[in-house]
Amino acid sequence: MKVASIVRAPSDAGFALTDAPDPVAWDALVTASAAAHPHFSRHVIDAHRTAGLLPAGLRYVTVRRGDRLVALLPFVPARDLSGLGGKILRPFLSPFVTATAPLIAGGPDRTADAQALVAGLESASAGRAWRWPLLATGAGGVPEMLAAMRGRGWAIGTVAAFERPIMDRRADHAAFLADHPNRARFKDLRRRARRLAETGAVAHVSATGGADLARLVTAFLDLERTGWKGQAGTAMACRPESAALARVLFTAAAGPVGIRADALTLDGRPVAVSLALVTGGTATLLKTAYDEDLRSHAPGLLLEDEIVRACHETGFADRLDSATLEGSVLEGLYRDRHPVAEIIAVPPGRQVISLERRLRLARFEREARAAAKRALRRR
Repeated sequence: MKVASIVRAPSDAGFALTDAPDPVAWDALVTASAAAHPHFSRHVIDAHRTAGLLPAGLRYVTVRRGDRLVALLPFVPARDLSGLGGKILRPFLSPFVTATAPLIAGGPDRTADAQALVAGLESASAGRAWRWPLLATGAGGVPEMLAAMRGRGWAIGTVAAFERPIMDRRADHAAFLADHPNRARFKDLRRRARRLAETGAVAHVSATGGADLARLVTAFLDLERTGWKGQAGTAMACRPESAALARVLFTAAAGPVGIRADALTLDGRPVAVSLALVTGGTATLLKTAYDEDLRSHAPGLLLEDEIVRACHETGFADRLDSATLEGSVLEGLYRDRHPVAEIIAVPPGRQVISLERRLRLARFEREARAAAKRALRRR
């Protein structure tokens, strides 16, 4: 393991740049993180590596306090329009990563650990800007990190922001439904469920390991491939690498990240499948696919409704994270929100490109990609 020299901060937290964190300490940090998300866990990073999807040049800013790993961020240098084609830094990102907050341990030292992390980010950047998508700005140690950046003279601007739907579990399902701001959604779902039940026996099943989990992962890949994503060539099964990632990512393994698959079945056949990663009490509902021939019955939403019910009845998680982008249909189902933003953060020092110009370029690129995606879905 190649590690740069460790720099000690007055708080006795030291940052380092490394090629591979210690696995045991890494797992412990995922468990202790102030805000749970699985994407920077060893499980997810190793799954990308196994599938051949880990980017070249990936490194980690880490912070240790004594023998504990207390903060971590995987990052890569990349050429980017916001740098006029020059290199910037960004957190590890793939089409299957929906959150990029650093892992920062909870506890009384969180502010000091965030400050040490920012010192590490500044050292790693060597004056280059950071472009940071999908950052949950109010979660875990992110507010402390942003405050530390501003305190050190970083310039920070927002490219775009939205409110991501989440669901915090109530005392029971009835309490979740009470005074729900979108009761019409549930009335519509009950109507669609009755219509679907007229065509066959409808059931909700779930799995967390073994052959049942493997069967549901296969069913997900099949459903996604036969839908619009398969026609567009973007389904996970369309590429050997992404199919391999699905099978590794959604296979139960030792460590703090659990796997959960839920399915809505019709006469025993899965017609909608949701795949989730579960850590720190949060289930991140990462991928969903459904039988598009049954679109009028909304099987995907019916399954989401069943997952909400199961969460309250079994307590498999304290929070459901929709892992969606802006405009998700889950905005009408989930009652809660948390803010997510894409930011550009520029460390102090002479900058050839102003922050304002970087933001304009990033927004232009974002709009162009959104237009291309809309066109792809219309094909």
